[in-house]
Amino acid sequence: MIKIEDLNVSYNNIPVLTNVNLEIPDGVSVGIIGPNGAGKSTLLKAILGLIKKDTGEISIDGMGEKYFRKKVAYVPQRSEIDLSFPITVGQVVLTGTYPNMNVFQRPGKKEKLIAQKALEKVGLTEYSERAISDLSGGQLQRVYIARALAQEADYYFLDEPFVGIDMVSEKIIIDIIRELRNQGKTIVIVHHDLHKVTEYFDQLILVNRGVEAYGDVEDTFTTDNIKKAYGNTMGDITIKGVEK
Repeated sequence: MIKIEDLNVSYNNIPVLTNVNLEIPDGVSVGIIGPNGAGKSTLLKAILGLIKKDTGEISIDGMGEKYFRKKVAYVPQRSEIDLSFPITVGQVVLTGTYPNMNVFQRPGKKEKLIAQKALEKVGLTEYSERAISDLSGGQLQRVYIARALAQEADYYFLDEPFVGIDMVSEKIIIDIIRELRNQGKTIVIVHHDLHKVTEYFDQLILVNRGVEAYGDVEDTFTTDNIKKAYGNTMGDITIKGVEK
């Protein structure tokens, strides 16, 4: 279980997230949605300890941030990836095995096989020696999904994984997410396309500077909750799958 208690985050003394309290069970796929600037990525990074919290306690399986790192894999937004860094696809995926190795241990046959299987999973085996700067957006996203798979984690956090990618890559990624969920893994995804919510997620967190609603998709993805989170920015748009 992911447990978040009294989480508050601010940037330059401006509140970004206020009074967040959540308990996310194991074995579910969870979408985080909300308007631009609502604090979706901030919530993800706060859970992972990647940004400073004003207040709050985060635990995963009852363990604090210092202890759950090996259980967690993180796929950042593509905009956060330095494409100028001279590294190949295979090398990126291999770094996913590092959290499970001892200090100063170098990757061996076992780690290389894990990385190879992860690349096969995302359909990019033949790209192993290619520089990441030579990839399309969808291919690059699949590489970082493969890196997460190589970590063999229990919890997967993905920040906007479907933005600007092709349909083939999106299908491969969502199929992997479903497979992970069926294996009992927990997947938390910052998402932007409201029309795919009912298709992709078991549970939903609606965020706008705080949690406006949280629960199973069929109970949470409602017109009233969307209006609470998005205000008047949605206009009269009809969203597929929304409960009235």
